[in-house]
Amino acid sequence: MKTLSKNTKNNLLTYALVIVAYVVLQSMQAAGALSRSFSGQLVPICVYISLAISLNLVVGVSGELSLGHAGFMSVGAFSGVIVAVCLKNAVANDVLRLICGMLGGAAVAAFAGFLIGIPVLRLRGDYLAIVTLAFGEIIKNVVNILYVGVDAKGLHVSTVSTDALGLVDGTVIMNGPMGATGVPQLSSFFMGFVLIMVTLFIVLSIIGSRQGRAIMAARDNRIAAESVGISVSRCKLTAFVISAALAGMAGALYAMNYSTVAAKKFDFNTSILVLVFVVLGGMGNIRGGIIAAAVLTVLPELLRSMQDYRMLVYAIVLILVMLGRNNATLKNNLSRLVKPLTGLFRKGAAANGKEGD
Repeated sequence: MKTLSKNTKNNLLTYALVIVAYVVLQSMQAAGALSRSFSGQLVPICVYISLAISLNLVVGVSGELSLGHAGFMSVGAFSGVIVAVCLKNAVANDVLRLICGMLGGAAVAAFAGFLIGIPVLRLRGDYLAIVTLAFGEIIKNVVNILYVGVDAKGLHVSTVSTDALGLVDGTVIMNGPMGATGVPQLSSFFMGFVLIMVTLFIVLSIIGSRQGRAIMAARDNRIAAESVGISVSRCKLTAFVISAALAGMAGALYAMNYSTVAAKKFDFNTSILVLVFVVLGGMGNIRGGIIAAAVLTVLPELLRSMQDYRMLVYAIVLILVMLGRNNATLKNNLSRLVKPLTGLFRKGAAANGKEGD
């Protein structure tokens, strides 16, 4: 019997973790065991997990520091809303319309990632971070002056006002600084779970592929990678565009979870928050990023009873976790605690195998 490789086992464990978490939460929600506030957090949790996984492809796997992930999320969010509203009469099924909106958001975000990636990925380190940060702020300001509507004649776009759209019995989709209004609330926890699984499959497939090994080789030693014929620019651009597309899908799902979405939802703080998920979970560690995104999204709600001290405790927890992650002594102590349990598990599995024989 062919044994699975270590990477395959890790990937299957990651998939299993997500599936088990979904089944448990779905069962609790069906039984009414989840509070209303926590139930409302399920879709955002899925969105932030997907964002953490996709950003890990750029920051952890590719080794580039990007601070513009919220910009791609914003592009996908508003593009997805426009697609979903335009298809209201053509597509009756809400789930299919949501999928079309997410795919539309992914396509526009991927195109934006391609346009930005061509000049930006020639930069490195802090310069790349500053330019991607600027991109996110540019997108936010562009969205703030956009007025978009749709009627029987098609899509209308203006940068002046809603009156300038010239709609005849139409619908205003984007209303300048107010953002998207009257958004169809099509998102669901199940679609959030599907998004996580799709994002996981794409990212893990890339990491385990020849392209992924080339991306990591370029990250570890650019000169050596170029010397053996690897196109570093193409590898990094591929990771950047795929990450942008996945962020666009997450943005579309996020936007259609609310009736109104403004550009300020996708500001610099959102990019930093997603980066914190990646760093806290471990750069390049997909499973760690998933856990960090889930815990840090839920934590502010769990601390809500502390009122004024809620965010203070949240910041202290972040600091303590980061200190713990960089403490070799603490890591060794934890490994000593886990090792006996792992040994017992292996002995039990071996005994069951012998009984089966």
